[in-house]
Amino acid sequence: MTSTSASAAAMDGIYRYQRHAYDLTRRYYLLGRNELITILQPPPGGSVLEIGCGTARNLVLTARQYPETRLYGLDISAEMLKSAEATLRRNGLEARVTLAQGDATRFDPEALFGQSHFDRVFCSYSLSMIPGWETALQHAGASVRPGGELHVVDFGGQNDLPVWFGRGLRNWLARFHVTPRERLQDAMSAIASEMGGTLSFRSIYRDYARLGSIRLTD
Repeated sequence: MTSTSASAAAMDGIYRYQRHAYDLTRRYYLLGRNELITILQPPPGGSVLEIGCGTARNLVLTARQYPETRLYGLDISAEMLKSAEATLRRNGLEARVTLAQGDATRFDPEALFGQSHFDRVFCSYSLSMIPGWETALQHAGASVRPGGELHVVDFGGQNDLPVWFGRGLRNWLARFHVTPRERLQDAMSAIASEMGGTLSFRSIYRDYARLGSIRLTD
């Protein structure tokens, strides 16, 4: 079994049943997702790709906020994509959003979506579940067109929260194969430097989460 197949099988195992209650339960602790969508601000008629789209919750909100935007979603889990397809049908968005199964560390956007670059690419609480997250982040950056932007929101280090809270959160997250990426800012800074972009990065909710954006030059 290839590493991609093994990762897909692992995610399917986690979400085969969890996907049915995913949005209901995650709304209380995946903080900052709506803020990320608000700052996307894609150009009219632009393209937006979400890496690790899950149930398509974020894609639906993005579609509503930016009605002229073309949307794309990638996920390694076939089980989650079942929920994503159902979500899009319920919201009448199946014609505006293209979904594909793929590994965030090695996907070919041209083969999957018919285009190699996007105006906006974002990762919402997905890097903390990807073993090769730094490679996935680099691949995400490479998928942004000149003048475009890469946005990330994910768990922070909980440095400004009580120690007991941070320890308990990390132990609980580990049950779902989630690991906060302490080096996220460093990794995004390196990508911004390599690609000639500008990084904006900040902690939110007392470092419960971190929100970063890279804008590439034209």
